[in-house]
Amino acid sequence: MTDITTGKTAKLDIEGKVIELPIVEGTEQERGVDISNLRAATGYITLDDGYGNTGSCQSSVTFIDGDKGILRYRGIPIEELAEKSTFVETAYLLIYGHLPTKAEFQRFSQLLTQNENLHEDMKYHFEGFPSTAHPMAILSSMINASGCFYPGLLEQTRRDEFAVHAARLISQVRTIAAFSYRKSRGMPIIYPKPTYKYTANFLHMLFSDVYQDYELRPEVVHALDLIFVLHADHEQNCSTSTVRMVASAQANLFASTAAGVCALWGPLHGGANQAVIEMLSDIHRSGDNGSRFIAAAKEKGSGKKLMGFGHRVYKNYDPRARIIKKACDKLLAALNINDPLLGIAKRLEEGALSDPYFVERKLYPNVDFYSGIIMRALNIPTEMFTVLFAIGRMPGWIAHFKEIQDDTKARIYRPRQIYVGPPLNHYVPIEERRVG
Repeated sequence: MTDITTGKTAKLDIEGKVIELPIVEGTEQERGVDISNLRAATGYITLDDGYGNTGSCQSSVTFIDGDKGILRYRGIPIEELAEKSTFVETAYLLIYGHLPTKAEFQRFSQLLTQNENLHEDMKYHFEGFPSTAHPMAILSSMINASGCFYPGLLEQTRRDEFAVHAARLISQVRTIAAFSYRKSRGMPIIYPKPTYKYTANFLHMLFSDVYQDYELRPEVVHALDLIFVLHADHEQNCSTSTVRMVASAQANLFASTAAGVCALWGPLHGGANQAVIEMLSDIHRSGDNGSRFIAAAKEKGSGKKLMGFGHRVYKNYDPRARIIKKACDKLLAALNINDPLLGIAKRLEEGALSDPYFVERKLYPNVDFYSGIIMRALNIPTEMFTVLFAIGRMPGWIAHFKEIQDDTKARIYRPRQIYVGPPLNHYVPIEERRVG
């Protein structure tokens, strides 16, 4: 772990006893009070429901300044990566901490290609799911199942194989996702092509017919690759924290990321872009252009909520939203799509950004607001939106798993609590118990 102590301390007075707590500082001047020894010194713990003010770890993967709207992967602004990089290159950056050389990039790409196929016995597992199974449930289950075919995963000492397992997981997650989609639609499985690059290969497996390959338009491939880049990591969010929690128990890479998929499935996390499309569709069906909805969203008890606006961390415009909005406009123009939902989306954004009610509450559009429209333009069904989020987030999860694995002083995560249940009680025989 990096030494981030500053030599300064904060004083805490508890029942007349004053203790000094070290002040720590990160590379971007993020400051915190180190309370690691608070309980040992005082018997007290801190209470921070939802962890909104708690730093659970040191991490060198991603930096976010929510007040300024800054997002950086390994120090590189997201704006630069969105313009100049690709998802595969960004994945390498996140996992290994630096942009790859030509040789490193070639080796990483080769590992992705060599490990893109699932074990043939995996097909039998897909057949066990009902047609109504949600793709996220299948994805989580199949990631775990896939790990069963690699016994080395269970041997924590064989860390020399990490590069292969990481590439295998990044590559196979899209294969599992595509197989899951086609299984749910009763369509035959399409195998990956080693000649296709990462994102193009996913679209091929998703949409090709048995006798005719899907037309891979460059603007379509680029738009989806950009979505993957923008979602590749986002600091200590719910799913990433889940991955780190599970990894701290020395669970293997596949089990840890499968847990991340389950956390991401929640509608308050990865399911938000699907909720945006559902909101826009409801508005369109009602004959509203968005104006009535904006007015209703300001009224308490109306039940109307602007999905895709606001963020737990960003108190400014989500930098990913600026990037993806431009990409959305460009894609729809290239595909000659006149989507009525886009018109409603723009109306909601313009109304919210000019209305004091939303401005004062800093409810700016986030990345989910436009990513759903892009995926809709690509004919990706709404139930697959969160699955694509998981594909994009996989490199970040792996990077955080690696941080846990590489930390020689790492301990199992074990939060404390403030108990609020009954005081000391005693067992009562059933014949003596009274109702109420």
